[in-house]
Amino acid sequence: MGDIAVPGLTSRRAIVFGLTSGVFAAVSACAAPTATGTGGPAAPDEQQDLAAAVPPGQAAPAEELPGPTQPLPETPLVVPPPSKAQLVAEFSGRRPTEWGLAVTGVVTKSPTRQAVITLDACGGPGGSGVDQELLAVLRKLNIPATLFVNARWIQANRNLAAELGADPLFELANHGWLHRPLSVSGKSAYGIAGTAGVADAYDELTKCQEVLLDAAGRPSRFFRAGTAYYDEVAAGMTRRLGMLPVNFSINADAGATLPPAAVASALSATGPGDIVIAHFNKPGSGTAAGFRQSLPRLQGGGTTFARLVDVLPAL
Repeated sequence: MGDIAVPGLTSRRAIVFGLTSGVFAAVSACAAPTATGTGGPAAPDEQQDLAAAVPPGQAAPAEELPGPTQPLPETPLVVPPPSKAQLVAEFSGRRPTEWGLAVTGVVTKSPTRQAVITLDACGGPGGSGVDQELLAVLRKLNIPATLFVNARWIQANRNLAAELGADPLFELANHGWLHRPLSVSGKSAYGIAGTAGVADAYDELTKCQEVLLDAAGRPSRFFRAGTAYYDEVAAGMTRRLGMLPVNFSINADAGATLPPAAVASALSATGPGDIVIAHFNKPGSGTAAGFRQSLPRLQGGGTTFARLVDVLPAL
């Protein structure tokens, strides 16, 4: 819970290893010419010419030797992410013992003094809307946020997804393929069946990455499961694929069900390192009004905000 130091493999990014080699020319030293009349061996012709050009009483300059060549440029070594078959072989024998929002391996706070606002868009019937009012509040106050978007939401809002992905105030993150709890044993949350096994969890993790890459030009370093529920084996799979599984320390809108005053009250508890969850796919909810009330007060009190990519290290 909250651990961010577990190593993992990058997602669809490459891991680059620097392979630098130096090539040095082998050279032999030349003997200094012997002064005339000392009885030493005669100098080669080119040394005689050099000696003749040097005024009496001065030593001939040493012959300049070639130096080492420049190192070869670094050669990138592309290491692909593990395949579904590899993940199945690696994780299928593991039996989870944890189930919830803050299981082992899931990040719930950042190690910095900055807070992070994360907004979910769950997609599907009734979940593919856009709370433009909430986005406008963040833009007006110049507050960055990480937007966890489900593949179904992206497919319903492709132009907006590309626009948000290009806006430096925001970053898009992976909220799954079908918005399912991430399980290796089919556990459920809030009446929603989780992924049935390792292969199913792999699809939930990776297929949204492909949609993000197509719509916004890049995959994500971060993942949040549908309903935010995981078991610790599925969280380990997420890291193995190069993504940090991220949840929250402050639930600001309870799935966009709270009225503005309740949203403002929950958000007002935000402090250094907190990760806030709310939703931007429910226009007309109390989320935007609650954020409008609370965020200026937080800024006035010295709270600063960042995106996840700015405060959590890469795997």
